[in-house]
Amino acid sequence: MDTFQVILLAIIQGITEFLPISSSAHLILPAHIFGWEDQGLAFDVAVHIGSLLAVIIYFRAELWLMLKAWLNSIFHKQHTQDSKLAWWIILATLPAVVIGFTAKDFIETYLRGPEVIAITTVLFGLLLWVGDKMSRNELTEYQTGWRKALLIGFAQALAVIPGTSRSGITITAALMLGLQREAAARFSFLMSIPVILGAAILMSKDAITQPQVFDMQAMILGIVMSFIAAYACIHLFLKIISRIGMTPFVLYRLALGALLCGFIFF
Repeated sequence: MDTFQVILLAIIQGITEFLPISSSAHLILPAHIFGWEDQGLAFDVAVHIGSLLAVIIYFRAELWLMLKAWLNSIFHKQHTQDSKLAWWIILATLPAVVIGFTAKDFIETYLRGPEVIAITTVLFGLLLWVGDKMSRNELTEYQTGWRKALLIGFAQALAVIPGTSRSGITITAALMLGLQREAAARFSFLMSIPVILGAAILMSKDAITQPQVFDMQAMILGIVMSFIAAYACIHLFLKIISRIGMTPFVLYRLALGALLCGFIFF
């Protein structure tokens, strides 16, 4: 991988990890445009680490409060809004873990094709538009409740299908359940921490068992660039989402899906 390829792919991964526009759809385009080969698992691990560090550092204050409150809820039976939010995040993670493990082989065999990604990019983009239009925009993330958290968790499990967008489907579900746009995004981003961590661990395991050359300079650059892109994306998205809504991202997904179909079928 040359420097341009490393920087471009790291920025794409960092941005699309948190915007509701599908990271897998975007990582197909450079390969088609530039004729690049797969970047390898080691680089995938690196850019996921960058994204993970970005969301942890951005929400460091909230995470610290949630951690302390969660421990208090276990050892002292003291329940606060922070401890409840922590439990809801844990609960929402479980469906993705279970379904991800049980459906992994089926998905890799039948649903990894570019045709699937093109179709799901469009379909789940339209679903995002429906969710945004029907949302009551009433609840904060601290008013989610365990039932809504579990439903959002089941929605997150659908993101194992390439082209769905983990952030897109979780924000869609949260909006449909009445969360405010910014609250839906914040809950989605907090949910991403255990999922990205788990994905990085699984990819690391696969990378270690596969013979390959590790380009340490490319990996460090990938971590740095994905961190910068992801941190900036989270900050800007939360600043503007209440004003602009989801329609720009829906239109973008429709255009992207059409472009992918053009590359694939023509």
